[in-house]
Amino acid sequence: MPAARCCGSHASVFTVDKLFDQVPGESHESYIGWPCNPLLMVLRKFGAKEPQVAEGAYVDVSAQVIGDVRLKEGASVWPGAVVRADDDYVEIGRNSAVMDIAFIEAPKGMPVVVGNNCLVSHSARLHGCRLEDETMIGIGAIVLDGAIVGARSIIAAGSLVSPGTKIPAESVVVGAPGRITRQTTSADIDRLRNDLKAIARKVKVYRGES
Repeated sequence: MPAARCCGSHASVFTVDKLFDQVPGESHESYIGWPCNPLLMVLRKFGAKEPQVAEGAYVDVSAQVIGDVRLKEGASVWPGAVVRADDDYVEIGRNSAVMDIAFIEAPKGMPVVVGNNCLVSHSARLHGCRLEDETMIGIGAIVLDGAIVGARSIIAAGSLVSPGTKIPAESVVVGAPGRITRQTTSADIDRLRNDLKAIARKVKVYRGES
């Protein structure tokens, strides 16, 4: 099985290469891994539900990843973010980033699926929704139960996607409640891709690889 490890005795981040790093002589049934501060729980079980973290995924030491969370290769969860899957599962796709203080929760019967190469910005909220590939959720934006955001779409900062809303692919949504104001452009998607590349470079620095 993969295992969690701390990157150095004074590290400020917690990189997750594997799960279930057992510390001899210590009991830690309620959480997985052993960050530098043993009181700080990063990857946490909920009953029989436990995070599944792919090789190369990254979780900051101050984040909380709880229950049936599935982080794919290259996914990252940043400081203060909470991803909680104690009722249903949350899946974060390849190379997608959940930024600082974001919150993701999957209520019963409503899993959250974040596609590949998505950016969930600072303080954004996802609840029981689905994001298709290459979607950007702006700072403080909210996407609620049953909503589906189509591929290569942007939800602008502070916007609200109401429950059950279906956002077509390549849409820019602004306002609360959100409305489509235009279609995304190639420049929009290039900006998202560049942002994700920059985030991936930062991961290497935090890990001490660069």
